[in-house]
Amino acid sequence: MRILYSFPHSIGAAGIGTTAINQAVGLLERGHDVTVMATSARINTYTLPKLIATMVVAGVRVPHRVLGMDNTMAYHDARVAGYLRRNAKKFDVVHCWPGGALHTAKVAAECEIPCLREVPNTHTENAYDVVGRLCDDLGIELKRGNSHRLNVGRLAREIAEYEAAFRLLVPSDHVAATFLARGWPAEKLLRHQYGFDPKVFQPAAEHAPGPLRALFLGGIGPRKGLHIGLEAWRRSSASKRGRFDIYGRIEAGYEPIIAPFLNEPSVTFNEFTADAPGVLSASDVLVLPSYEEGSALVTYEAQGSGVVPLVSDAAGAMCVDKITGLVHQVGDIETLAGHMSLLDQHSDELRRLRQKILSERENLSWAAAAERLETCYGLAREAWASATA
Repeated sequence: MRILYSFPHSIGAAGIGTTAINQAVGLLERGHDVTVMATSARINTYTLPKLIATMVVAGVRVPHRVLGMDNTMAYHDARVAGYLRRNAKKFDVVHCWPGGALHTAKVAAECEIPCLREVPNTHTENAYDVVGRLCDDLGIELKRGNSHRLNVGRLAREIAEYEAAFRLLVPSDHVAATFLARGWPAEKLLRHQYGFDPKVFQPAAEHAPGPLRALFLGGIGPRKGLHIGLEAWRRSSASKRGRFDIYGRIEAGYEPIIAPFLNEPSVTFNEFTADAPGVLSASDVLVLPSYEEGSALVTYEAQGSGVVPLVSDAAGAMCVDKITGLVHQVGDIETLAGHMSLLDQHSDELRRLRQKILSERENLSWAAAAERLETCYGLAREAWASATA
């Protein structure tokens, strides 16, 4: 297939930039012709043969802050839409990311090309609702500019992008459910997945049974639910002899919520680590009690490392409860504490879960994600052809 891939940020940067570069490279490795348009690129180990940088002048990257985030994404969208209009015959499918999809999706429809819009998080209205209620309960006010603070204009633009795109790419059943709950038709949604790099994230050698080694890795704010994880840890038997390592930066206003737990002898807090593979391979379980999430990359990386995910049903993890992980309902401290105690007291159960995870780890690789994305493109093209026949 001939694919126009539009990403209104720096492709290859941390976070969603990692997802974007791996999607593009995965498609290239499957033999597709991929033209990538991104504001800029931060790629050292990847090659993108057809890369058009929309925010690079004379070889110098223009930061988003120069125009502002919203204006930069709108400018990128206009550049991509114009390029598509001039080169429509060169493409079979268009893949866009949030914030830079509206005009491109409309031009794609005019040019009779199916446009798929990435949905890396839940429906934006759901994200605002869930995080807003949680912050009210915790007595926290999100800082201006926080992506989960209610922004009526941004919500309207997101919904307009949902409507303009032919299909929406949802990375988890949880994300899909937030659209279905708001009346979006099931046929609008195409289920794909994210992944991990097996060359980077590898399991450590199995160690002798011992105290449980738990890990939280990522941004530390209300929606990730670390306070739930810490309270569960305190109530579990694992806290008596195990350790809970935390790596991440704390969002403003959230520190008082978790500060009382950080004095626990079994809890260690570290502001940041550049060695995610190392800390994962030194852990038994990943704790992610998210209130709201798309499909957290760290859950893929954990399973790729042979680490058992202890996650909420809103984390978007690609695991099956009691088979390749342990899943609790959002906010259910007692169940999460029980999961921690179970694996602390029964090393055979921890070993069973780990072995099952490792037997299926290749299904969560970026290569597997590219294959699934390819299938979604094919389904979109078939549906487009049927709808326009």
